[in-house]
Amino acid sequence: CAPLASGFSFLPQTSSRRPIDFRGYEDKNLSLNVGSATRCFKCTIEMKRRQNAKQRRIAISSGETSSSLSTEYSENGTVLPKNLRRKVAAKRPAIGHIVPKNMKERGAGGTSNPKLRPQGKARVSGLSNPSNLKILGGSARGRRLDSPDVYLRPMMGKVREAVYSTFTSFGLYEEGIATRHLDIFSGSGSVGLESLSRGAQHCTFVDMARDCCETCERNIQWCQFDDDSDRTNVVCADAFQALRDPVSVGIPEGTVFNIVTLCPPYEEIVYADLLEAVANSPNLTDDTVILIEYPVELGTLPHVISQNNGGKLIGVRNRKYGRTVIAIYVANPTGRLEVASSRPE
Repeated sequence: CAPLASGFSFLPQTSSRRPIDFRGYEDKNLSLNVGSATRCFKCTIEMKRRQNAKQRRIAISSGETSSSLSTEYSENGTVLPKNLRRKVAAKRPAIGHIVPKNMKERGAGGTSNPKLRPQGKARVSGLSNPSNLKILGGSARGRRLDSPDVYLRPMMGKVREAVYSTFTSFGLYEEGIATRHLDIFSGSGSVGLESLSRGAQHCTFVDMARDCCETCERNIQWCQFDDDSDRTNVVCADAFQALRDPVSVGIPEGTVFNIVTLCPPYEEIVYADLLEAVANSPNLTDDTVILIEYPVELGTLPHVISQNNGGKLIGVRNRKYGRTVIAIYVANPTGRLEVASSRPE
């Protein structure tokens, strides 16, 4: 008999010399009498299926042979499959570089049970920054942005791209229009900087975390928007105070904005209070576009929000991107933004 990679092949010493057909005996133990005219031996042969090319490569790379495979078990006692037993030759770092090892606990993260972190607070030592932010369009397109050393949940790139496509369709960045932007809960400033890159005349960044404000200032310099001191303003203050009493936080009296964006930490604010604060803010004027980001678990924001002075915020967009929902309102629309028609989506 001659040993092969997948078992044994027998060629009997007969006149026909036809091989014995063992089909149908795979994965079974077969007893045979092997011998000659003077001696006879009885043996038990373990029959195995022939491995395909992929199985042979896996066995060779893991140091296993088809005749001897050691059974390995996981921590809970289940048998590990072959693909988990083979040696991993990946060049990427082991877990702990992107996902911290202390987050491998059951129920400590994932879409079904997300781990909530206090946004604006310092990240744990060793936790890498998940925000690979960059400017997506305009004069500073491709510029990578710095991120603060605090927990953030920045607006996703695909959402930001969709938002500014909508703003552009509203005509907010056309030549000759001096668009002023108020970025509340600015974080690293990616939303406001995107607006400046696409042609906004001015942007005011508001965040209550000192680290976020310092990061905004660094990103403003990196994107070369610091050539004119009147083009940007970074305010370290509470968002509600900035909306209700902007003068008290350093925003000049009488200043109004054409765009107001609010991307708050979902679990740390009351959206009813936020809607009331922005609807009655002295920062608004006619045709001001207000963007509010909120989680899908909140349901749907109202289509019309009333102001204390009798005016209204009219909803024109309400789009869902995964867990994120973007609501866009226009304050007291005059018809100047023709494309921004009311869509109770």
